Amino acid sequence: MAKQDDLNGKVVWITGASSGLGKALAQECALQGAQVVLTARRFEELENVRVTLLHPDQHISVTADITDENQVRHAYEQVLAHKGRIDWLINNAGLSQRALIADTTMQTERAIMEVDYFSQVFLTKTVLPTFLAQKSGRIAFVSSVAGLLGTQYRATYSAAKAAIHMWANSLRAEVADQGVDVSVIFPGFVKTNVSFNALNGAGKAQGHQDEAIENGLEADEFAKIAVKALLKGDEYIVVGGSKEVLGTWVARLSPSTLYKMIRKAKVK
Repeated sequence: MAKQDDLNGKVVWITGASSGLGKALAQECALQGAQVVLTARRFEELENVRVTLLHPDQHISVTADITDENQVRHAYEQVLAHKGRIDWLINNAGLSQRALIADTTMQTERAIMEVDYFSQVFLTKTVLPTFLAQKSGRIAFVSSVAGLLGTQYRATYSAAKAAIHMWANSLRAEVADQGVDVSVIFPGFVKTNVSFNALNGAGKAQGHQDEAIENGLEADEFAKIAVKALLKGDEYIVVGGSKEVLGTWVARLSPSTLYKMIRKAKVK
């Protein structure tokens, strides 16, 4: 668990950076003096974020569909060409779900797993040699409280977020003595467009906001807490309201109590 004093001049690469948590994390890292690399599919949207960051000229927008391995490799080459190193990689891009298991097609199951698990695995494996050569750096994954609990309407999402958490644990153990640190962030309900974009059973965007997310933590508040924890060297970072934090504790102490709580909860 390596503590880092500050982000001054450090290169931070953030995926899913055009909106939501990624945008908020980019803004917070820029405030802390980082040089931010913004990645998502659409250049214009990334540029709209870049110009809102402190010292916009220090930051770059690099487009990639993170599910396309060739695009990811190309993006990685561009980042190294422009910045020469990577100090933090924040795997934030993700896709949520709002559908019962009985209504979810296998195509939708695979689409969510592709974005939330396989693409993060591939990007991390692509960047890992740079971290190992530097003998320094932090790789962070944005999982979810859903990945610790597993609730109705989010089966595949919960599974993918749990999977990336376990993969990160294995990675941490493998690189711990090589100067590379691994953190996993578990957001609870944060006010973003995540539920608008969440997939229904047929794989289409839900298109409306959930009440719980509407009443969630502000994205900039989430980013402040998360970046502060990363700078402290924390490896397991739960960021959410009291209900979500309580749920994660109950999950550890008494899984059967948690299962009863979830059965009764209105979670859609």
